[in-house]
Amino acid sequence: MKLHFEIITPEKVVYKDEIDQITLPTADGEITILPGHIPLIAPTKPGEIALKKDGISRHIAVMSGFVETSENKVRLMADAAELAEEIDTRRAEEAKKRAEEAKANAKDQFEFSDATAAMERAITRIKIAKRKSRHHSETM
Repeated sequence: MKLHFEIITPEKVVYKDEIDQITLPTADGEITILPGHIPLIAPTKPGEIALKKDGISRHIAVMSGFVETSENKVRLMADAAELAEEIDTRRAEEAKKRAEEAKANAKDQFEFSDATAAMERAITRIKIAKRKSRHHSETM
């Protein structure tokens, strides 16, 4: 039995396929969803999605959103999501540096919070891109 899984952002459907399992970050902690999972709606937080299909793992960077499960269907609606192979590490590193500067120069709590969120997004993207690089070098 498989899960029908899709990630939807305001811009596009990022991923859609039949998978064996998915692990993702929710506001209450990391959860793994397998076929037969109980119906659920939960807020997600920025982090890494790990999914498995036929013994092969894939990793996806995801920002805040909501996950919904019912009848072996999992739909993740996120502000943004990026497959590991699509992440530009150089751009993510540059975004992290800009966020660090913005945090250091924040004039109020709102600017500081925005910079902190931007840094979290950049760090997530870098982590997943590095995982992709390690996996690629291990399979060569």
